[in-house]
Amino acid sequence: MESSERAGLVLRPFHGVRYAVADVAAVTSPPYDLISPGDAQTLLDVHPNNVVRLILPGADHYADAHLLLEEWLTAGVLVTDPDPALYVYEQSGIGVLQRGLIGVVGVDSDAVLPHENVMPGPVADRLALMRSTEANLEPIFLLYAGGGPASRLVDEVAAGREPLMDVAGRDGVRHRLWAVTDTAEITAVAADLAQRQALIADGHHRFATYQALRAERATPGPWDCGLALLVDSTAYPPDLKAIHRVIPGLPLEEAAARAKGAWRVHEFGSLEDALAGLASASGPAFVLAGEGNSHLLTDPDPMQVEHAMHGERSARWRALGTSILNEFLLPKVWGIEDDERTVLIVHHDVDAAVRLARQHQGTAVLLNPLKADEVFAVAANGERVPRKSTSFAPKPATGLVLRTFAAG
Repeated sequence: MESSERAGLVLRPFHGVRYAVADVAAVTSPPYDLISPGDAQTLLDVHPNNVVRLILPGADHYADAHLLLEEWLTAGVLVTDPDPALYVYEQSGIGVLQRGLIGVVGVDSDAVLPHENVMPGPVADRLALMRSTEANLEPIFLLYAGGGPASRLVDEVAAGREPLMDVAGRDGVRHRLWAVTDTAEITAVAADLAQRQALIADGHHRFATYQALRAERATPGPWDCGLALLVDSTAYPPDLKAIHRVIPGLPLEEAAARAKGAWRVHEFGSLEDALAGLASASGPAFVLAGEGNSHLLTDPDPMQVEHAMHGERSARWRALGTSILNEFLLPKVWGIEDDERTVLIVHHDVDAAVRLARQHQGTAVLLNPLKADEVFAVAANGERVPRKSTSFAPKPATGLVLRTFAAG
């Protein structure tokens, strides 16, 4: 990477690869890490060419994804746009409006700020898939403080030009896509972004995969960049949702009893009442749920918390709910280390987390969402929040536009 690129945010045009099928909505999917095995089968039942066949081929089937991608390109299921473009992407629906630019972002740029730790397993999985397919199959999601020419171009395009694609998703969200190929407009975007930074809102494991693949390759090439959606968060503030945990094999009553030495524990017969208490809590708080009454944890012992937290971390980092969860509640109160086997992840859905806890004779730990300004401040300070701390929405749909290394 050139030093000038490392200093600023770069979003380059690329030759998009798009579906040429009658019902584009039927071949799209949520991001790979939000798809359960049951969801994957449902998507395939809707359409045999659904993108889930590429993004979730299963362990040891990465070569199948490569062959399938080549087959669909040859057969015309997927087609490559003739001109390199930045793509304006709009999501709209009841209570939803988000617009941004899809392009390829410099992998080594100092202007891209991760804010969340990653786990080696998902990175290894995505790296094996990317090596095999030689493609970026879904974009990462970036946020930046804009208000400049790039933001104005996005709104002008969405307001006044005919879209390449206008898709009504099965979730009630409408997806529209435009190609920006004009050299002057692309140059204006580049000049606007050159002095800006962007926060990774979603896709930390994929960005780490971009970097890992770049480190493997000895020469410059298409792996120097990765597919990304860039949204101006001042124009389109994101919705930040909570990510809940499930601890299999830790019975709810045992979890609550063991918490009493370090937290105030309030018992509720109604999960809704416990969640209301969680939402109104002024400090660190969690709801424990599963089989039986729910329990709200508040007011942790400050001395115990202080002893458990990393002293070298900033006060802002140490005050985050997920930091207290990972450094104090899990290891010190329950003797559990956070990893992919002992701590399961559920995005947003409280009921799904409680069902999963009951299924595994365990405890659901329900969290309040972090605040966006907290996340930005931590990232700007060079720190990272614990893994799966944030879920920014709305996330881009997978399958609307892909990128192959061969197409550029």
